[in-house]
Amino acid sequence: MAIDPANFRAMMSHYPTGVCVITSVAADGEALGMTVGTFTSVSLDPPLVGFLPDKRSTSWPVIAATGRFCVNILAEGQEWLCRKFSASDRDRFSNVVYRLSENGLPILDGSGAWIECAIYAVHEAGDHLFVLGVVKAMTAEPTASPLIFLRGKFGQVTCVEA
Repeated sequence: MAIDPANFRAMMSHYPTGVCVITSVAADGEALGMTVGTFTSVSLDPPLVGFLPDKRSTSWPVIAATGRFCVNILAEGQEWLCRKFSASDRDRFSNVVYRLSENGLPILDGSGAWIECAIYAVHEAGDHLFVLGVVKAMTAEPTASPLIFLRGKFGQVTCVEA
């Protein structure tokens, strides 16, 4: 049975995903960024994370060329950053407050967490690529609530004590 791509996408929208902005810096110092909705922990030893950019992305090849990236896990109220970094506008960092990490990668102000990585491997995965990064540095804001995407809408998570 053939699976219709539109039906598959609609079905997968029932599974919530976090929203992240992948950032880096080009050799000329230009800040780079793109939104991703598929990000995951992959391995503890070595510490690996992964995300899946579309093969048609024009941002990913420029970020890939740097050999490193920072995953900015967006927090509630940062929907505008998701939209800004997914737009085709080349000046995605205009009106965006950020600082550079000790390793020189952009950390977006207000992110719930950030994870700096070196590219470990890139694999073909259908119409996407599976990018693996080895974690070099990380931190989290313990009180931040992550931004999620579910059924085409943004939301937030409320944790309940077990």
